[in-house]
Amino acid sequence: EIAFYTSWLYLPWVIKPVWSPLIDLAQSKRWWILCMELLVAIAIAGVAFTIPLPHFLIPTLACFWLMAFSSATHDIAADGVYMSELTTQDQAKYIGWQGAFYNLAKLVATGGLVWLAGWLYEGFSTSGTASFDAYVRSWTVVLLLLCVTLVALGLYHLRALPSGGSASEGCSLRDGLSGLKEVIAAFFTKRHIWYYIAFIILYRLGEGFVMKIVPLFLKADTASGGLGLTNQQIGLYYGTFGAGAFLLGSLLAGYYIARRGLRRTLFTLRCIFNLPFGVYALLAWFQPQSMWIVGGGIVVEYFGYGFGFVGLTLFMMQQVAPGRHQMAHYAFASGIMNLSVMLTGMASGFLSDLMSYRIFFLAVMLATIPAFVITRLVPFTYDDKPNDK
Repeated sequence: EIAFYTSWLYLPWVIKPVWSPLIDLAQSKRWWILCMELLVAIAIAGVAFTIPLPHFLIPTLACFWLMAFSSATHDIAADGVYMSELTTQDQAKYIGWQGAFYNLAKLVATGGLVWLAGWLYEGFSTSGTASFDAYVRSWTVVLLLLCVTLVALGLYHLRALPSGGSASEGCSLRDGLSGLKEVIAAFFTKRHIWYYIAFIILYRLGEGFVMKIVPLFLKADTASGGLGLTNQQIGLYYGTFGAGAFLLGSLLAGYYIARRGLRRTLFTLRCIFNLPFGVYALLAWFQPQSMWIVGGGIVVEYFGYGFGFVGLTLFMMQQVAPGRHQMAHYAFASGIMNLSVMLTGMASGFLSDLMSYRIFFLAVMLATIPAFVITRLVPFTYDDKPNDK
């Protein structure tokens, strides 16, 4: 149920191409970014105030849905600024930084915030607060702190962020809707587009299966096949070992691609991206209790994820998106990518319960074989020389 409901929240990222052409019709991309950051902050505050309610599930999910749609719109505008403001060489050079900060939220959420919630829970519990009330209070504080942080980032972006281009002049909503058909047709008639769609879906297939299950595996007791970690331990491992490894992997990959070109490095990136699946298969089979072994596994996981993820991001920017509708076509590509993650995530909970953690992680490794094949054979429509615009 956890995997199913949370995977549904990917839907806005899947369907965001539907409204991505409309972003250019009103205000600048910078305006959209700032407004969406404010809406996300409001949604986070909504979660903080609804989790103490007796029937909290539906209200909190409603807030998460608002957050998801706002964040998906923010994603469209942010990618538009990135592609419009930077040359091809700079895109490759800074893709590691872009990928690092794009995914740093996962480390903050699964690492620092979980650790902080666990620490606050212990403090509230020792002061005599009932267990459930302590749990609710700890997450309320964490979410409110996150809300304040996002507002502060929005104020910083108000001063520092470039516009990314002004709104299209002389265009109405009807023009935007009629232009959507042209955008869709142009996307699906691109050279090699069906090969690219298959490549995008398969690249993150394994990750989609495991990303919702790994936190549950780490927290499940050893009798159930898990590692029996506490919230604070999970937060510590992700927030320290994982964060450092992820940032290092993302930054190294960016400079590695900029130096050698995406065509020559893509298969290596794909191989390193698959390291985490083998790591969790070993952890599931041997169930080590050593902090260093578990922490080392998380280091390998996040280094591989950080290093490999930027390859897919840059591929979509440089091979799928170029053309008249660059921003919209990148949104189409990322929507297809998120569809793969959403569908596999929705099925992952059922499959892991059916197979057990041991067999599940082995099955995921086998499921990645087609991705290796298609990565080796994927054609390039555009040259990726570092001095191209």
